[in-house]
Amino acid sequence: MIREQLEEEERRTLSPFASRSADSRGREREEAECDIRTAYMRDRDRIVHCKSFRRLKDKTQVFLSPQGDHYRTRLMHTLEVSQTARTAAKCLLLNEDLVEAIALGHDLGHTPFGHAGERALNEVCPSGFRHNEQSVRVVEVLEKGGEGLNLTWEVRDGILNHGTKNMPHTLEGQVVRLCDKISYIHHDMDDAERAGILREEDIPLRLRRLLGFSTRERLNTFIHDIVEQSVGRDRISMSPEIGGAMQELRAFMFDNLYTNPAAKSEEKKAREMLLALYSWYREHPESLPAEYAELIRERGETADRVICDYISGMTDQYSISRFKEIFVPKSWSKY
Repeated sequence: MIREQLEEEERRTLSPFASRSADSRGREREEAECDIRTAYMRDRDRIVHCKSFRRLKDKTQVFLSPQGDHYRTRLMHTLEVSQTARTAAKCLLLNEDLVEAIALGHDLGHTPFGHAGERALNEVCPSGFRHNEQSVRVVEVLEKGGEGLNLTWEVRDGILNHGTKNMPHTLEGQVVRLCDKISYIHHDMDDAERAGILREEDIPLRLRRLLGFSTRERLNTFIHDIVEQSVGRDRISMSPEIGGAMQELRAFMFDNLYTNPAAKSEEKKAREMLLALYSWYREHPESLPAEYAELIRERGETADRVICDYISGMTDQYSISRFKEIFVPKSWSKY
């Protein structure tokens, strides 16, 4: 079978430290193997074809409702992470299919309005709300009418542990974890320049001399450093000099962009809107769509948890539309 040929090719060509499809820890529910695709190829395809992935195109990355066609959405961020991570993985002889599946799925649970939405739901969800954990919940529970996507353990591990505080168990997951940060530093600076909020000259000269004098040069520096520091090793890392400079640049972005009133002026409105939606559905759980109401009725999930599931899955525009339908008086009919 073609799948077996692909698995044999992985055994022959990948790094000794790479994750091989045939050695996966498997899925929560056993199922027959595909005759032409490896396990990680199937995971990638399931993520690309799921509804949560399509909704990312209408979710905020940094700028809420930007006036322009070239600002990144959550989907564009996801695709850039995937491409950057695949480049590094190919150079390190790691499993590109696993890298791509993790990258494409890592933000499936992100809220509307970016991290402002995440902070709002974290205020009201009794168990807290973190988008990495929600992304796992999406693929394990919420997709396909409550069946989930039944992904492999390695993909779910990479999705869960892509944040700063965690470390994936596979090198492929570690590549995505670093490339997620590299990608948003790269493209958020690009968008900030486009919006006139930051200029290239605002970045400390010391960092620019070390990392590069443009977003393109800095991206190139970061990827080269990952490859050079990680080739032939059982851990993905960056050099102290470049890795430290990346953290300094990230801190600069937080101080000058992610908390900048010019970029975040609408976030308070978004927060209040999502909190209002949460309160309304808490009082009217019968108004939840059937697939979410079933989680409460048939599976014993709490209303608080399921309402957060529903709101976090909304796109920016859909949440605005629901808010208007619920809270904004409708115009009187003509007669």
